[in-house]
Parts: sequence; C-alpha cells; structure tokens
Amino acid sequence: MDGTLLDSEKLWDIPLHEYAAKLGARLSPETRAAMVGTNIPTTMALLFGAAGLEPSTDDIRDAMAWIDLRMAELFRSDLRFRPGAEAALRAVRDSGVPTALVTSTERPLVEIALDTVGREFFDVIVCGDEVDGLNKPLPEPYLRAARLLGVDPAACVAVEDSPTGTASAVAAGCSVLVVPCDVDVEPGERRVFRDSLVGVDIHVLAEVLRG
Repeated sequence: MDGTLLDSEKLWDIPLHEYAAKLGARLSPETRAAMVGTNIPTTMALLFGAAGLEPSTDDIRDAMAWIDLRMAELFRSDLRFRPGAEAALRAVRDSGVPTALVTSTERPLVEIALDTVGREFFDVIVCGDEVDGLNKPLPEPYLRAARLLGVDPAACVAVEDSPTGTASAVAAGCSVLVVPCDVDVEPGERRVFRDSLVGVDIHVLAEVLRG
C-alpha cells in the first residue's frame, strides 16, 4: 500500500521526523530509508536507536500511539495515489482475478486509507498486525494472503516498491513487479522492474508471471 499504491511514504516522514525531534535526535536519511517497507517494531527500534535510547515497552507503546494519531490525521487529509495506481487497480479488478492487499501498515490506519484506495478492489486484506509478528521481509504476509484467496503463491504476482516487501514476496514464492518509490531495489530472481504503474493491467502482470 504505502509507496506502491499510495504516495504515503512522504507522509510517514512527517511524524517520524517529528518524533525523532521529540527524542532529541535527528533522523538520518539512511535510517529513514531502512524503515521503508518494514513493520512497526522494526521502525520503533530504528527510531529509538537513532536517539541512542533503549526504549521500555511503555515508551514504544506511547510512540506508536503518537505516530498513529498523527498519521491518521495525514491519511484523512492528504492521501494520494501513485501514478497509474488507481487505473491499474480498476483494470485488474475488471479482469476478475482475485486480488489481495498485503501491507505492513496496521489495520486501523489501513481502514482510513481504504477510504481513498477503495475496499471494492480487494477480496482479501492482510495488515501488519495480523501475521503474528511474522512481518515482511518474512514470507508469511504473502503466504497468508494466498491461503485466504485459495491460490498457489507461485501463481501470484506481487506488486512492491521496497526491498523489504520484495524480499517477502519472493520468499513466499511469488513473482514480483517492482516499482521502486523512495528506495532502490536490487535486481534478483522472479522480479521485473517498471518505472510506474501507468499502463499496468492483467496482461502486464501475466508477462511478469511468465518471467
């Protein structure tokens, strides 16, 4: 979702930099890049690590609550599609192919984002707080989506923008259409690169699956 369908990584920049400042730290470009596509626990470890702090469970809970509240404000006010994303969603949906949204973002924020993305585009939604801690880059998010859809992961095409998400999809056995956003993704097995989602439809995804 973030950085693939929605131009939301720039929105995440805002509360992450703000909270780093609250901790008396500066979030470096390298640390921020390492957060892209990861789950909340990983992001929190990087955020407090940037400040040289060992957070308690309460510290992490408070930080997550503050960041989630700020992101909810931003999701409601300034959420936009990545180029070609909305048309690609419609084209794939119209083809009748089963579709899942697989995101590291947790369910409450996903529900807000779906007001923009459109719930009608997805048969299944798997969020970062629904995989028992086995988040991207582990394969479980994509394996869970495939199980819920009743399909073989090897017959699936994942669309990803980050190294973490791409690693998760590849580990699950999917082919991947990689459309990098803020972070470069290295070439590798079962991945095809594209500059944007403009023009993506079921025929493009079939080509990715065929390799």
